[in-house]
Amino acid sequence: MKPLIQLVRPNIWSLAPYSCARNDYKGKEASVYLDANENPFNSPLNRYPDPLQLKLKAQLSVIKGVNPDQIFLGNGSDEAIDLVYRVFCNPGRDNVVSISPSYGMYKVCADINQTEFRPVELDKGFLLKADKLLQAVSANTKVIFLCSPNNPSGNCLEEKEIEHVVRDFDGIVVLDEAYSDFSQKPVFRSRIDKFPNLIVLNTMSKAWGSAGIRLGMAFAQKPIIDLFNKVKYPYNINTLTQQKAEEMLRRASDVEKWVKLILEERQSLMESIEELPFVHHIYPTDANFFLCEMDNPRNVYNYLVNCGVIVRDRSTQPLCKGCLRITVGSPNENNALLAALRRYR
Repeated sequence: MKPLIQLVRPNIWSLAPYSCARNDYKGKEASVYLDANENPFNSPLNRYPDPLQLKLKAQLSVIKGVNPDQIFLGNGSDEAIDLVYRVFCNPGRDNVVSISPSYGMYKVCADINQTEFRPVELDKGFLLKADKLLQAVSANTKVIFLCSPNNPSGNCLEEKEIEHVVRDFDGIVVLDEAYSDFSQKPVFRSRIDKFPNLIVLNTMSKAWGSAGIRLGMAFAQKPIIDLFNKVKYPYNINTLTQQKAEEMLRRASDVEKWVKLILEERQSLMESIEELPFVHHIYPTDANFFLCEMDNPRNVYNYLVNCGVIVRDRSTQPLCKGCLRITVGSPNENNALLAALRRYR
């Protein structure tokens, strides 16, 4: 990759970050806090949270197999995605390349940050061809976005193609592994020591059943994590989120059971839906959802809404013509979906 100083926006490289009061005495014990203009009453919520979430990162380090100083925590993965643009992309000049179809926030953040977005359509079957993707790269391409398992297609991208992109692109590669807990394929977060230009995203929203606490993760080598911490808002992860995340990480055995049940339900649900006369094809998936190609997907979607069942219409997305995206729910939710679909005429 290029030296990091050539990839980072010059103003970010020279930025003097906000100094949190809690950082000034890091590593020392204190019992009287008169430094941050806090209210002395209503403990513990009267105190600002740890700006670097050190206790939480120590727990995550054990579970994710990544050093604490290689972890960034954000308000959902979306904060990390936005920081990629704010750190690396000069508005109005640089561009990013992304697979298509994929997670919509990559483009939304590009538009917000006035960065050209270059989508490259996946091959049939939602397959990644690294050479095709790299042909879209120009001298001003700073970042490539990949998602595996991909959303909305559900499939994992081929490992050798991902590695080809990471090795041959001299900028930053972001690999979103939000759904990796549902897949048996190897994860790239275990390989960030080999790739200084790789950022891997994870989340508490999917397998960990904690979308409501809004906690996302980015794993990368320390120089990139330091840049994220430099640019982020000082107290971006509130105390309640940190506490709830720590509690959830102590429930790893529950998460394993949830994932096992979801995968069993996924197989059963896909087999049942495939038998419906208006369904043409269900795409293979490594995630907790699947794409289902059918007749008149918008009509089916509207019918399900009237039944009180919500799925996602992806039929206007590239390669997704005729498709609804269906998330695997609880057994009761899946039975309600099937009952409604079997009544559809």
